[in-house]
Amino acid sequence: MAEKEKKFLRVAPFECAWREDLMFREAGRGCVAFEAFAHNDVTVVFRENVGSQHYHYKRDNSPHYTVILGSHRNRRFKIEVDGKTAVDEAGVALCSSSAFQSYWISIFDGLISVGQGRYPFQNLVFQWLDTNPNCSVRYVGLSSWDKHVGYRNVSVLPLTQNPISLWKQVDWSEHKGEEGKDDEELGEECSDYEKWGLENFLESSELSDVYFIVGEDEKSVPAHRVILGICGNFSFCSSSDVIRLRDVEYPVLHSLLQYVYTGHTQAAESELGSLMALALQFEVMPLVKQCQEMMDRFKLNKNLFRTGKNMELSYPSSKPHSTVFPFGLPVNMLKLKQLPITGEHSDVKIYIDGSGLAAQVHKVILSLWSIPFAKMFTNGMTESISSEICLKDVSPEAFSHMVSFMYSGEINMEDGPNSGNLLIQLLLLADQYGVTLLHQECCKLLLECLSEDSICPILQAVSMIPSCKLIEETSKRNFATHFDYCTTASMDFILLDDTTFSHIIQHPDLTVTSEERVINAILMWCMKAKELLGWEAVDELMNPLTPEVIFADRLHLLNDLLPFVRFALLPHALLKKLKMSNLSKHIPVLHNLVTEALSHTEMGLSNMGTDKRFQHRRSSFKELQYICDGDSNGVMYFAGTSYREHQWVNPVIAKRIFITASSPISRYTDPKVLVSRTFQGTSFAGPRMEDGHNCSWWMVDIGKDHQLMCNYYTLRQDGSRAYMRFWKLQGSVDGNSWTDLRVHDNDQTICKPGQFASWPITGPNALLPFRYFRFVLTGPTTDASNPWNFCICFLELYGYFR
Repeated sequence: MAEKEKKFLRVAPFECAWREDLMFREAGRGCVAFEAFAHNDVTVVFRENVGSQHYHYKRDNSPHYTVILGSHRNRRFKIEVDGKTAVDEAGVALCSSSAFQSYWISIFDGLISVGQGRYPFQNLVFQWLDTNPNCSVRYVGLSSWDKHVGYRNVSVLPLTQNPISLWKQVDWSEHKGEEGKDDEELGEECSDYEKWGLENFLESSELSDVYFIVGEDEKSVPAHRVILGICGNFSFCSSSDVIRLRDVEYPVLHSLLQYVYTGHTQAAESELGSLMALALQFEVMPLVKQCQEMMDRFKLNKNLFRTGKNMELSYPSSKPHSTVFPFGLPVNMLKLKQLPITGEHSDVKIYIDGSGLAAQVHKVILSLWSIPFAKMFTNGMTESISSEICLKDVSPEAFSHMVSFMYSGEINMEDGPNSGNLLIQLLLLADQYGVTLLHQECCKLLLECLSEDSICPILQAVSMIPSCKLIEETSKRNFATHFDYCTTASMDFILLDDTTFSHIIQHPDLTVTSEERVINAILMWCMKAKELLGWEAVDELMNPLTPEVIFADRLHLLNDLLPFVRFALLPHALLKKLKMSNLSKHIPVLHNLVTEALSHTEMGLSNMGTDKRFQHRRSSFKELQYICDGDSNGVMYFAGTSYREHQWVNPVIAKRIFITASSPISRYTDPKVLVSRTFQGTSFAGPRMEDGHNCSWWMVDIGKDHQLMCNYYTLRQDGSRAYMRFWKLQGSVDGNSWTDLRVHDNDQTICKPGQFASWPITGPNALLPFRYFRFVLTGPTTDASNPWNFCICFLELYGYFR
């Protein structure tokens, strides 16, 4: 139950759920991610101390933050500080009553960020900064207002970087020392990189290839031909290394170059005319336009400017919050994107070992994006003076995309069968050469396109890259929650390293159909199987071969992984087969674990407290959750919509569900009635003799391709007073052998015509998947005249369905 509570929490009105694990690692800094199911008022509370179950934020006088999604009947978004409204916005992060939705909320020293979607730090929808922040909040409470709210998959992540740019966590969190650098040194390098830009090359001789000679004193000013070429027209001087401007004063040229290299500059009112003339000479048209506008404003109203005061001139960037090349600069993007194609002004050719010439590029542009390239071109070694460089162990296609990104600031990659692998190669290349923004974009794209089919290649690629920690953890969780598919759809998972696979096996969100699947996956991974095998096939291999031959270098890991299988949850018959197997005879760890599980099941010990070996995992089936009597969340309704493909029709008519009765079909024994949404006054299954005893039953077949692990069910009495008191619900895989799921002995719940009633199914059998379900009347009803008529006019099943 503790494990189930961790997966799913149902919070009643005016209450709050507090869990020990819902706590920030650092006070005032953390992120909570969760899924919520509610009509309105999904409420998350952040306090300095943990609250109680009956806590409510409206009655709290202690310091706290409250974030309310879907307030005012799902119309508004609110943030309250110590009970007082600080934010009240319409139409932000609203809830849905039809399905679970994913949200994340982060707090960093009073900066509250709210987003929607499966992946934290993505899809930001609202941010608010508390000017008087509470940096002591640490505990997270999940609350509600006037309706029940369901929460699941709740987790708390650390925030180690200021999330003004939330993706900084992707780049630098959990970054360990590299080449002898400690965390402080790495942090300084990050800070330096954030300040790194084209302005660092303003009037710098580093990588310069052209000089201006200005004024009568012939002052020399270095520049870079490629930068000048993409911001204006300097073609007339492209054949010369020197541009002479005898009639231009240095302050005017400095203002022009500052505008080109940084996107903003200053000029005295007396210099505006000269600056505009110089900008017009070199066709830096945005600056020409701004100078003209400034001069026109001055002519209209000289009092707007004090004589001698410098005028501010800034390029109107299309991305105002981006300071990264080429955004925020007066760059002709069409010219810039053409440069690696035409090779114009190129000062270095890059070859890839075994593939020939990869690109004709510009040292200064590569240096803007990549510190490793900048060091390569400025360290005084061979690469600094050479016009040709050869790279080894680099994908030519990935390198081409990285170069394209450096000249456009965007990833231009078409979707295709190989796009996923190419994106991974691009991510690795961006990490290798420190192209941080490309790394961020690759991370975002990988998270967006993360699927069960792409998890294994992604995990293989990123598991050893510290800056990909978020992708790694998200992929592990995705693998764990789709464990059945990921370990049977392909054999890629056997290529995962032992640390990654071990983390998945131990993952708290591991979701499987049965523990037998976990055993199979461990055996296949340890033997590096090339085809899908079950444990029985491996057992047969043990006849001619030894464990040392079959599992080779992973034999010791088999001993480490098997204890994470919850053997006590396996059927008793399967445990006995395992105990008699060759695997058990030759692998002592397996033998001991199976023996222990058998002793517990034979002694009837099903609840062992907090010992995870005896706690059920959540099934990989689709969750169809009971909300209220007669709702539209169960299997019958789900099948009636063709599993949410179209509007509902009676699933018996659509042949999605098959219902039979103990008596022949008649006017009052109509299978369609039991899944109809319309009340019928008379509906019953008549009696029949089985094994010399009277009984009546209704049987449901959910289809040959489907199974249900049933944990709740609903029945409705027809219009009669033949109330059932003795009955049971059974499940079957084949329709012949039946397992009792819930037995009712003198149950007095139903006591009036047309009444709905629902019951939970608990215990180990609630985790067993069945295709067939049978409601069997085991004793007479309260109607003495027809005591064996099983009178129900509606039924619904809930649980985990596939």
